[in-house]
Amino acid sequence: MEDIFIIGSGGHAKVIIDIVEKEGLYNILGLLNAQPNIGEKILGYEVLGKDTDLAQFTKSHVIKGVIIAVGDDFIRSKVVTRIRKENAELSFFSAIHPRSAISSDVIIGEGTVIMAGVSVNATSTIGEFCILNTNSSLDHDSVMGNFSSLAPGVIAGGECEIGAYSAINIGAVLLPRIKVGEHSVVGAGALVNKAVGAFEVAYGSPAKKIRGREMGEKYL
Repeated sequence: MEDIFIIGSGGHAKVIIDIVEKEGLYNILGLLNAQPNIGEKILGYEVLGKDTDLAQFTKSHVIKGVIIAVGDDFIRSKVVTRIRKENAELSFFSAIHPRSAISSDVIIGEGTVIMAGVSVNATSTIGEFCILNTNSSLDHDSVMGNFSSLAPGVIAGGECEIGAYSAINIGAVLLPRIKVGEHSVVGAGALVNKAVGAFEVAYGSPAKKIRGREMGEKYL
């Protein structure tokens, strides 16, 4: 098994630890986090230090790569950019729960995390560093841009397009062929029956644009 670090130590990291253990592909040496409680144990794995000290830890530990356990799409992208710059030799691994159902022809980008109960159907494409949370589904011929995410229970119909850095929140439903622009947020429980533009916040049933949104604006 490959030795890895997990970057992050919150609730999202706990879910990823469970996936890694069930996959049996990687050995977790420890966790690194932006604001670490050094010495704390998360599901038996120690928080060793700050994620900004990753280069230092790679000198004392032989590892091939990391899994990013940061839930916020934009913050996750900033962490990835920094690690790529400071540790170009490291790989970014994905974590895919064995109890997910993914069609054999689905394309999955590096660093993407797929939780238990997820369904991804034929000829869909998932970008880099995406999150597909518990019991979410992405139907045939759909596309998720890099750093986008589906919260638990999201249902996206066939031929949907979810832009980079966009987040679809808990229990939202996207009808077939819906497009969501980049850096947008769809609210929990929304029924999306028409396109959502880029840099928008939309929610309701049917979903409507509520306001614009700035790049990197918090939503979790």
